[in-house]
Amino acid sequence: MFTLPKLDYEYGDFAPAISADIMELHHSKHHQTYVDKLNAALENTSDWQNKPIEELLQNLDRLPTDISTAVRNNGGGHYNHSLFWKIMTPGGSELNGKLLEEINEKYENFDEFKNQFTAAALGVFGSGWVWLLPDCSIATTPNQDSPIFKGITPLLGLDVWEHAYYLDYKNKRPDYVEAWWDVVDWATVASRLENS
Repeated sequence: MFTLPKLDYEYGDFAPAISADIMELHHSKHHQTYVDKLNAALENTSDWQNKPIEELLQNLDRLPTDISTAVRNNGGGHYNHSLFWKIMTPGGSELNGKLLEEINEKYENFDEFKNQFTAAALGVFGSGWVWLLPDCSIATTPNQDSPIFKGITPLLGLDVWEHAYYLDYKNKRPDYVEAWWDVVDWATVASRLENS
């Protein structure tokens, strides 16, 4: 059985970038629904119930056909959001060390990386995610799809579904993305690179 991860901060700790109201809705309602529906999909499949989420998502083609879509959507939602909560911290943290060096090597400087990542986030049509991958490339996926489906563990993921920002920013995704940069926990993102 999968469970909703506990957060290392309070819902209101990201204000004004992300309000307590939207954090509570996003975590306790949206993410909880993904967990509940994932568990329901796996309820009668003892062979798969106790597998790690990464293994489930990397073997969607081996799952029973009647649950593979539910696992893709809800398992993807659980995995993606579990990462999303980890890579944020109140007030953000400074980017330095190997990750900064690799970003600078690939994009010339952090500002150019930020510009390209932001452009990718704003370019996602409808609902989806934008990712920083271990080779420092930027990728996007629709819905709750994830690079983990292909065995690639992302370093950073930004949720650009409207549920992530609509209460605070209405239809102004650019304002949400700009504010989100202020709460990124680069220390955690860098440690994910070290462990990749």
